[in-house]
Amino acid sequence: MNISTIPFGEIDGRQITLFTLANDYKMSLKITNYGGIVTSIQVPDRSGNIEDVVLGFDNLDDYCKNEPYFGAIIGRFANRIAGGTFNIENKHYKLTRNHGNIHLHGGEKGFDKVIWQANEIKQDDVVGIRLIYNSPDKEEGYPGNVDVEVTYELANSNEFRITYRATTNQPTHVNLTQHSYFNLSGDPDNDILNNYLWIDANRYTEVNSDLIPTGKFINVSGTPFDFTQSRRIGCRIDQIEGGYDHNFEINNSGNALKKAAIVRDSKSGRKMEVFTTQPGLQFYTANFGDKPVRGKNNRTYKNYSGFCLEAQHFPDTPNQPAFPSTLLKPGELYLHKTIYRFGITS
Repeated sequence: MNISTIPFGEIDGRQITLFTLANDYKMSLKITNYGGIVTSIQVPDRSGNIEDVVLGFDNLDDYCKNEPYFGAIIGRFANRIAGGTFNIENKHYKLTRNHGNIHLHGGEKGFDKVIWQANEIKQDDVVGIRLIYNSPDKEEGYPGNVDVEVTYELANSNEFRITYRATTNQPTHVNLTQHSYFNLSGDPDNDILNNYLWIDANRYTEVNSDLIPTGKFINVSGTPFDFTQSRRIGCRIDQIEGGYDHNFEINNSGNALKKAAIVRDSKSGRKMEVFTTQPGLQFYTANFGDKPVRGKNNRTYKNYSGFCLEAQHFPDTPNQPAFPSTLLKPGELYLHKTIYRFGITS
């Protein structure tokens, strides 16, 4: 197990660092303290070939313009808030609207665009980085000073472990996630449509044309959203206008860590299992449309070059009283865990 560091550029005179976490079984993670961005995940395929299985950029400047949110920590609130407003205890709050009339992924300068304090973690079978940030009162319109700690760990079990903690001095909404785009083939020219996906979810949250939940839950049975049996991602994607970008309600979700999804890439033999304590999983198929993204090694990322499985609470929860609450009060601890476990298919 090892941690190494190199400079990754500067922002406003502050040095940005790129950390490399490596385990004893040829898996490694690269993480920068700008945005808590995961820039690389290297894992072996069935033949032992080591390849990078996440999309991203080669340099800090491109991450600073990171519209697709490649690999970043998302907060204070992941996903969408309708109208960029909510009420807490009869007080009305207006957030930054950065996606039309919607507040998306924390606003103009969410947690993906701040510099985090980074501390190294070294144990016998785990190496990691503890990222710390104080989000001040009224940042992007949110009430309260919020102290946030996100811990990234790499274990010898080939698990990428994420622990989110937050406290506040005023009632506020918190919903954190990790926004890596995965391509298990290791080659972004291979789209993800032939990957097999299983999601432990019998329902998803219906959305309107702006991808804001209507408040209604839809049973996945008989729909293109049914991944309760492992299916090719592309088998019914043509029935979803624009591709998948939807929140699934994980079955029997609660405080316990549970398996929520499995993705298998038959070509490389790689598989990824997702475990989380969160109630929802946002499945996104990199729907870049007619705006491809120039990424690492000057490669072009097109529609379906990757997928996201973002463990989080549901979109627009502050305005949806029937959804599991994201309200965090003084004296409470926001605590959630997500694990991405990598392996080889049988």
